[in-house]
Amino acid sequence: MLERAGETAFEHDMHDGALPMQVQWYFLDRSRLPVAVHLWELPAGGAEGLHAHGEDDPLEELYLVVEGTARMRVDDERHDLGPGDAVLAPPGSRHDLTNTGDTPLKVVVVWGRPATETPDWTRYGTGRGARATRDRLEAQAAEEAPGIPPQER
Repeated sequence: MLERAGETAFEHDMHDGALPMQVQWYFLDRSRLPVAVHLWELPAGGAEGLHAHGEDDPLEELYLVVEGTARMRVDDERHDLGPGDAVLAPPGSRHDLTNTGDTPLKVVVVWGRPATETPDWTRYGTGRGARATRDRLEAQAAEEAPGIPPQER
């Protein structure tokens, strides 16, 4: 199956955000993955709109910037983002994405309900490589800031 860029894109006002955005939902009703995969294009000044996915529909969302610059709010944290940067919005978190640049912002958004168990990716070389890199960075951060919990570093 193939879906070409823009082929099924539509204009959408997301969560009462600023300015409509273009959304393409890849392989709607065709993929068996338990997630939705979107490409969003927000115009300059566009925003998703502050919202949360709570107990009635607990969703986790991953935002990956492809082009442009953005600011992402997740609860009390704010992150300035550029191409290749990603933010994870856990279920129940209040979050919003805003295009801070003068050009369109393109973001891949992957969302779905959290699994009841964390998948074991160790059988894959990329999973082992990612875990080793993360563990090395966490050990280095612990050496630089001893006694400070990981979530506060």
